[in-house]
Amino acid sequence: MDSNNFNFEKVMVVDDAEIDRFLAKKVLTKHAFAKEVLPQDSAMNALSYLSENQENKEALPDLIFLDINMPKMNGFDFLEEYKKLPESVKKKCIIVMLSSSLLPEDRELAMNNPYVCQFLNKPLTADKLKDVANP
Repeated sequence: MDSNNFNFEKVMVVDDAEIDRFLAKKVLTKHAFAKEVLPQDSAMNALSYLSENQENKEALPDLIFLDINMPKMNGFDFLEEYKKLPESVKKKCIIVMLSSSLLPEDRELAMNNPYVCQFLNKPLTADKLKDVANP
């Protein structure tokens, strides 16, 4: 595996389920999709990270895999707060909703959000990574 041949420098995985974060990180590193994975166990922590690093473009993720169903603040709540971040953050980060939800309205709501480029069902797989890398 060529270490210079990653699809993305940094990828953030926002998911309250530890097993889902673990599996996502495994798939992302195994398939050289991300040079660095930034796991976040809540939408609030992810927003804090983005906010704290808004002036440091190098620290920002290129891609965010965002779970929908999380306690306290779900993926859609995250998107509401995300839109308040500076343009520099929003231009750098691509958001992919990653969910176990099979509800058509979740997919529709996600895809109607200007910051979401794709909606994928869990789990993250090599084929799904190819779809993200080559939309």
